[in-house]
Amino acid sequence: MAVSQRLELRQGQSLVMTPQLQQAIKLLQLSNIELTEFCEQELEKNPLLERDDSTPSLEAEREPPAPEPAPAETLDRELAREDFSKCADMDATGEDRYSDGEERGATNSSPDNAPLADWSTVRSSGQRYEGDEDLLESTVAEGGTLKDHLLEQLAIAALDHDKRLICVGLIDAVDEAGYLRADLDEMAARLGCDKALIEQTLTILQGFDPVGVAARDLAECLALQLKEKDRFDPAMAAMIGRLDLVARRDISQLAQICGVDAADISDMLCEIRALSPKPGLKFTSEPVQPVVPDVIVREGPDGGWLVELNSETLPRLLVNARYFAKVSAHARDKESKTYLTECLNNANWLVKSLDQRARTILKVASEIVRQQDGFLAYGVRHLRPLNLRTIADAIGMHESTVSRVTSNKYVATPRGLFELKYFFTAAIQSLDGSESHSAEAVRDRIREMIEREEPREILSDDRIVAMLTADGVHIARRTVAKYRESMRIPSSVERRRLKSGESLNSGLR
Repeated sequence: MAVSQRLELRQGQSLVMTPQLQQAIKLLQLSNIELTEFCEQELEKNPLLERDDSTPSLEAEREPPAPEPAPAETLDRELAREDFSKCADMDATGEDRYSDGEERGATNSSPDNAPLADWSTVRSSGQRYEGDEDLLESTVAEGGTLKDHLLEQLAIAALDHDKRLICVGLIDAVDEAGYLRADLDEMAARLGCDKALIEQTLTILQGFDPVGVAARDLAECLALQLKEKDRFDPAMAAMIGRLDLVARRDISQLAQICGVDAADISDMLCEIRALSPKPGLKFTSEPVQPVVPDVIVREGPDGGWLVELNSETLPRLLVNARYFAKVSAHARDKESKTYLTECLNNANWLVKSLDQRARTILKVASEIVRQQDGFLAYGVRHLRPLNLRTIADAIGMHESTVSRVTSNKYVATPRGLFELKYFFTAAIQSLDGSESHSAEAVRDRIREMIEREEPREILSDDRIVAMLTADGVHIARRTVAKYRESMRIPSSVERRRLKSGESLNSGLR
């Protein structure tokens, strides 16, 4: 076959991802705090960018020059029509977790979830109050690690040289929860000493603060704390030896093993629940990151809802056109002119991308508020089923864009602080053909049913299904069990044992 060359013309469509467009898409999924950090980095790299600290009257003098890399309409069209969900390097969140066929876990319904932020402790950075020095001292002291805390106690402990070295090795083997993660036989062989000497040193280390540190398992950790309280009697030792029965709250078997009656078992269980299973966690050095809302929703004077961006955390940048004109006039070589042109284009695009990001977030949040106005007015029972496609079709954007906008974004409402993803819930069909029920609303109904149940009439999952079916909710038993477990609610058998013990204690009192 002869090899030849020829010229062909082909027409096709393809998406060209320019660096500027990639940057605009990345900005969509950043929270305001992350966006501020990104803008700080850009301010250091680009000499034509500056913070917007000027008065409104001076802003007109600092407007960007006429040449711009792309008009705002171009960015609007790109974000609205294109599907960027397949770009792995641009979407750190991966596939959307709240699509039509998937259900979201109850992140806000769990009783173990701590409050998102304690606003009562917020202070202005420019103010000082009496006692700030003590506050700083306590903050620094609380920020120490568990290892530092143990080494400080070792420094004043009356130990000989050998035990002190062994104790340092044991402290290195203690994890952040306070448990000893080392084999004593291996440590004895490595240090060249008797295992008995290591066990003696370990006993000394277990007397350090916090109580229960350097335990090798949960039973030993609880035993150390009970010994400190002088409550480790034979009955309590027998209970600690059967923590599997304690987890199941099997009072009858525990009473038989410990040789006491059910009332004493209930008291002993209360004592165990008051102990700390991970005593070292209070020395964690990870700072608590407060959640700052990106969007604020307020009730308007006409009864509607006002949606606005949180301008306190929203970075504002300007392009210094005067500085560009002054520097470019003295630029002689081609390399300097190219550098200044790139800085100008990048600065213009960043400012425009920030404006587009703000308008897109506001548009998405306003549509979510419009769809979920019943929740804002009456509570979680009126939360409607919602997916990304509904919002995307309503505002004329692609689902991937809506997914990025709602990632890592929080909204402050009169009913609390919620992630924007919270308002996207799966639909549970209704038996009478009416509007579907939200999965989050059904979770709340299950939680309320269990909270109101009587100790003598514990609701099983089948009973909850029957009650929901009577209210017109078509739901399966396995779905009720999944929702109950997601809220960390025990089974009916465990709740019966727990509430029977509580009622017994109240009767004795």
